[in-house]
Amino acid sequence: MTIHWCGTGLSAIPGLRKLIEDDHDVVVWNRTTSKAQDAVGDIAKDIRSFDMDAISAATEKGDIVVSMLPGEWHVPLAEMCIAQGANFVSSSYIAPEMRALDAAARDAGVVSVNEVGLDPGIDHLMAHHLIADYRASDAYDAANDISFISYCGGIPKEPNPFRYKFSWSPLGVLKALRSPSKSIKNYTELNVARPWDAISTYDAPLPTPESFEVYPNRDSLPFMADYQFDESWRVKEFVRGTLRLNGWTEAWGDVFAEIETLTGPEGDARLKEMSDGFWRDNAYDEGEPDRVVLCVGLKVEKEGVPVYSKTYVMDAWGDDRGTAMARLVSIPVSLAVNAIANHQIGAGVHPAPHDPKLVAEWLAEIDKLAQNLQVVDHLG
Repeated sequence: MTIHWCGTGLSAIPGLRKLIEDDHDVVVWNRTTSKAQDAVGDIAKDIRSFDMDAISAATEKGDIVVSMLPGEWHVPLAEMCIAQGANFVSSSYIAPEMRALDAAARDAGVVSVNEVGLDPGIDHLMAHHLIADYRASDAYDAANDISFISYCGGIPKEPNPFRYKFSWSPLGVLKALRSPSKSIKNYTELNVARPWDAISTYDAPLPTPESFEVYPNRDSLPFMADYQFDESWRVKEFVRGTLRLNGWTEAWGDVFAEIETLTGPEGDARLKEMSDGFWRDNAYDEGEPDRVVLCVGLKVEKEGVPVYSKTYVMDAWGDDRGTAMARLVSIPVSLAVNAIANHQIGAGVHPAPHDPKLVAEWLAEIDKLAQNLQVVDHLG
């Protein structure tokens, strides 16, 4: 079995190095081989220039292809894997086009695991843990009211005036700010056209409590099924969102105002221009520590009285191992590769695993990557 790892960007390296150091047979593919050589040339035995025809010719049945490339490559690579009888892994959200490959993947006996990075990825594991814990508790009652939150953010460990720093091209962040979101608030679907229309304050239960700005991200609603919420449950709140430093809204006020006006090709060109400026002025310096905060909480009420309330909290920052973001995105990807190699995940298109054994094993590995990882019991 050969692992074909595609992409050696900033968030790919720790997981890739781990697989190579664990003596897997790894072929490293990157559009610029010199960058791959700089990143892993000290330990990688096989580095090749990425090209669909070349990787298709090299991929054999039972191999595993990892895509850490831009999102538009995931579905073509997954389709190639199905045709070749190989397996596929990415850290990205499952796009509708990827989900549509589920039946073909099952028929081919191919495993396609996605959403196994930080967010999505580690947040899913935490959610599965909390839901299983609640279902097994004395507090469980199908008539209870459920509130679920999941907030994640990559933030500078040493705050800057812009209240944010970029570890890769800011264009993705800017485009995300133009995206609507769906969540549930006060038992009602909340539709928000722009994130800054729904910014609120969240007090994170870190060892030293800290307040952040948060807002809903994307469409949260499909994740209720993935987290195995019963359709009969009374859901008071359900939101997956983004976490930012306090003061972010004010610092980005002019950015929001301009994004609101951008449309068409000219708007896209302006976004690219803004991205280039932000990358120049607000990128991390060499060796500067980043920080990642992730909080996943489940609160359950019975007739207005809390009967279960726990939050899975993670706080991690860059150190001599590299950036927190890179560790927390790519190491879970390597765990997914190992799970496929060990036949622990069945055929089909999947997000991060529900299986309690894998959830526990992966969270134990995540504990080694973060400076703080704990479950806070607010009632106990």
